[in-house]
Amino acid sequence: MQKVTLEHGIFLAPYHDVIESPTIGLRRDLELVEWVEKLGFAEAWFGEHHSTGWETIGSPELMIAAAAERTGRIRLGTGVVSMPYHNPLMVANRILQLDHMTMGRVMFGMGPGLLPTDADMIGVDVKSLRDKLTEVSEIIVALVSGEEVTHETSWYTLNKARTHLMPYTQPHPEIACASAITPSGGMLAGKHGFGMLCVAATESAGFDVLDENWKIANEVAAESGKTMDPAKLRLVVPMHVAASREQARKDVAYGMPRWVEYFDRVAPAGMRGMSGGDPVDTMVDSGRAVIGTPEDAIAMIEKLQAKQGDFGVMLFQSHNWADWEETKKSYELYARFVMPHFANTNRNRQASYSGLTDAIDRLEPEREKGAAAAFAKWEEKTGRKA
Repeated sequence: MQKVTLEHGIFLAPYHDVIESPTIGLRRDLELVEWVEKLGFAEAWFGEHHSTGWETIGSPELMIAAAAERTGRIRLGTGVVSMPYHNPLMVANRILQLDHMTMGRVMFGMGPGLLPTDADMIGVDVKSLRDKLTEVSEIIVALVSGEEVTHETSWYTLNKARTHLMPYTQPHPEIACASAITPSGGMLAGKHGFGMLCVAATESAGFDVLDENWKIANEVAAESGKTMDPAKLRLVVPMHVAASREQARKDVAYGMPRWVEYFDRVAPAGMRGMSGGDPVDTMVDSGRAVIGTPEDAIAMIEKLQAKQGDFGVMLFQSHNWADWEETKKSYELYARFVMPHFANTNRNRQASYSGLTDAIDRLEPEREKGAAAAFAKWEEKTGRKA
């Protein structure tokens, strides 16, 4: 049984088809954050990408600033800032500004950058991305804690660098790093005590190493005198939920094949292989996605818990497979039936209901005696039968 209270969020890369309006897509991303906050979701994460045409958020910080003004409770994260493309002082300044603007709701997710085409456009060696992320991780905590940093690398120089603002969140905003298939994310998280964003939790290669990467993180953390917190472990799952499996398949019939075609072009080699045949069958049969009912979503999360153990947040991947109204309905069904299942919200209500028949059978004679006594009192007082 999971000891950590499971929370729920969304992960917006985002995925917007190149034949649709990018303006409407970005506006709906913000509307979606408003919608899921109303439904009780705890987090929303925004990606950073600069190529391929589909993943149209170039600055997660801009999305967080806009979403923060539309919401009041939901936590907002960069999922993730591609650190090898930035001077770390500039990133730290933006994160701390958001920390103040959101009054502590911002989360700082960082990664090496998923799309090699992003790195290629700005002349960054794709092979160097993970090493650059490891290098910058050595000083990022100091920067977002408001400390002064002098540090020189082959790609940036900091000379007595410090942020304008001290953090609103003490000692600093939460930091998480991306983890997919390789052990690099787990090693980085363990060394610094960062949270983990497991963006490939249901991909076959990612699922196979899910618990192993968490084990690596814990081992490295112990060597560094740190302890990993499973509440800061987040797993991303693509899902579309409907009242029936048949309805779910109907909802995604057009949008999902387009997404599969795109994803099989850009995903790392170990995450491809969805094209060909019925994409719904491929995704569901391989365990990569939920396209079905709330019960199917519950089964997927329980499968991940059995593999991983405790984790803190289930992140519903936003993919836009379905039209807007069906998409909103999918999140609503998840909130109505999946979230209360794991929160055990209805325990007392269900216990009360399950014993209702026996209780009524036992109490009905007493209720009838009470009614008879009331009639008798009326007749005694008035001489008339009611």
